[in-house]
Amino acid sequence: MHLYNGQQIKEIDKKAEHMGMSLFSLMENAGAGLFRQLASFIKRNEKILILAGKGNNGGDGIVLARYLKNHHYQVSLVFPMGESKTKTALEHLAYYQACGYDIDIYSSDLQADWVIDALLGVGSQLPLRADVAAVTDWINHTGAKVVAVDIPTGVSADSGDMDAYAIHADYTYALHGYKPSAFLFPASEHYGDVSVIDIGIQQTSSWKVWTADDVRKTWSKPTGNTHKGTFGTNLLIAGSDEMPGSAALAAIGALRFGTGKLTVATTKHASTIIGSFAPEATFSYETNYHDMAKHYLSVAIGPGLNPDDKLESMIQDLLKQPVSLILDAGALSKRSYQKRKNPTILTPHPGEFSRLTGIATAEIQGNRIRLASQYAVENGLIVVLKGKNTVIAYPDGTGVINRTGNRALSKGGTGDTLTGMLLASVGIQQNTKAAIANAVFIHGACADYWIKENGDQAMSAHDFDQLLPKVCRHYASNIDEL
Repeated sequence: MHLYNGQQIKEIDKKAEHMGMSLFSLMENAGAGLFRQLASFIKRNEKILILAGKGNNGGDGIVLARYLKNHHYQVSLVFPMGESKTKTALEHLAYYQACGYDIDIYSSDLQADWVIDALLGVGSQLPLRADVAAVTDWINHTGAKVVAVDIPTGVSADSGDMDAYAIHADYTYALHGYKPSAFLFPASEHYGDVSVIDIGIQQTSSWKVWTADDVRKTWSKPTGNTHKGTFGTNLLIAGSDEMPGSAALAAIGALRFGTGKLTVATTKHASTIIGSFAPEATFSYETNYHDMAKHYLSVAIGPGLNPDDKLESMIQDLLKQPVSLILDAGALSKRSYQKRKNPTILTPHPGEFSRLTGIATAEIQGNRIRLASQYAVENGLIVVLKGKNTVIAYPDGTGVINRTGNRALSKGGTGDTLTGMLLASVGIQQNTKAAIANAVFIHGACADYWIKENGDQAMSAHDFDQLLPKVCRHYASNIDEL
């Protein structure tokens, strides 16, 4: 479940060969892994067409063709741009032919139920050459199901860039680890259902996809001797007379995700509304948080607040306090960040991140991982870049991708609920990285649970009030089915 860019994959291949794992063996492992995956759902009476390129991606296709033929599948191996050129692919081609298997001639008249894209892989350059684009365009119009090996031909490995003739895959099997473009736009829309095939190399990446197993392994499990202080004392500075709902939703997120004591600093008018949704909270109307903040483990500020000089002065004061600080919504503005012992967490959506960085939203969406990580490292903070495939970048250069969630979250207020969940999570868990990743994962999992029985258009942010107890129980209790 790790991520590697194209250059890292090349270095890994070289290191593996230096340590005694030949490229021939790696290619064999890749082809064998591909076969095991495809054999689980492709039937022997279905026609399979493997289009192999001249390089090592084509070599993976050659090995796959041999395994399929060994198991009596109806498979044709073709080389639309000419036969293999790399040493390892040629060795596997020789072995394939020594087994008595033939190479077929590529023609646009070929028909198949399944097309395997083993044309270029991570080393491909964009835009596609005319001869390659003609092949990918043909693949997209065959009507066959398409499986891409490592990445779909025509998309960049490291960014969201893609060619106009990029292949639209139904399934993509990434070798050794995900490539960044699987989570970047618009390239990610061409991957289809993407998963990883282990090829026998040790995982060394500092970036990974956060999974249900990760949540269960890092879930906070207090002892039986507990009290409300065990679960954190947190401060939420949010809400205004015009926007009391933002604070109410953040409070619901914090309380339902386990905070022990929650204080909401807001206006008197807003508190009367917030209290009806979160009667467990206490309220403060204080505007000087210099002395107040020291009584809390974590502080979240921003939902329902307008960015102005007063708010900025408050944030600058909080940045000097020994608390975990979460900045969201109105608290997200351009500023410099001094080095802090306690974590600073920013939760922008792409539009807000554009305002923070001055980078166009489209460029951010195509380079979410790199740009979020760069900002986190340069400023010494944690960035939770929200949206599909939320990116969580840590200041040490590591990070995780979250794959839970769906378009049901595209509603006003869901981000406020996440802010409350983050407030609770970092106030309870000792491991800040896991605390943040778990909150983001569960937030998305609530939406995934919702659409099992409801339409995604019907979900509202206040539904988290009922969703969080059920979803949290699932992961806290190691229940298999949600």
